[in-house]
Amino acid sequence: MPVTVDGVEYLSADEAAEALGGKREALYAYASRGRLRSYRRGTGRARLYRADEIRALTQIRADRPPDHLVDVASFMDGSA
Repeated sequence: MPVTVDGVEYLSADEAAEALGGKREALYAYASRGRLRSYRRGTGRARLYRADEIRALTQIRADRPPDHLVDVASFMDGSA
C-alpha cells in the first residue's frame, strides 16, 4: 500500500518492482545507475521510491524500442 509523506506518494520496493515488471533486481539496477532515487523508511534498511518517478520510468520504457534495438550507452545516459 503506497505511503504518502508531505503530499508525495511513495511505494515500497515490492510495489515499485511490480510496477516495473516484477523484478526487484531491475529496481535496484535503476537506483544504482541513478535512474531512480530511493529514500530510507525509518531507521531500518527498507527503502521507498517516489510513485511519480516510477510512473515516469514506466512511461519511458513504454515509449522506447525493445531492448535489443536500444544503444546501451544512450540508455545509460538517459537519452534513450
